[in-house]
Amino acid sequence: MDPLSMADSHDPQLLHLVIGGEMRHPAEPVFRDLSQVEFVGAFGNYEEAKKAWKARAQATVDNAHMRYFILHAHKLIDPRSDV
Repeated sequence: MDPLSMADSHDPQLLHLVIGGEMRHPAEPVFRDLSQVEFVGAFGNYEEAKKAWKARAQATVDNAHMRYFILHAHKLIDPRSDV
């Protein structure tokens, strides 16, 4: 058996997306311009997504309108969650 497929069978992939951009107002999660939303990356687990989120959030700390989000995409694409 392929070592990569063996690793995958023991460690389930939970897709997380990290996105961010400038908000219209710091207190509201509404992007100022959707065409400018930054796709930071796709990650197979929450821990890796959180590292990327933290790095981008800290890099933009001087702009109060910038926010980054971790989207739990695995919950959106798993048909078993449509209960």
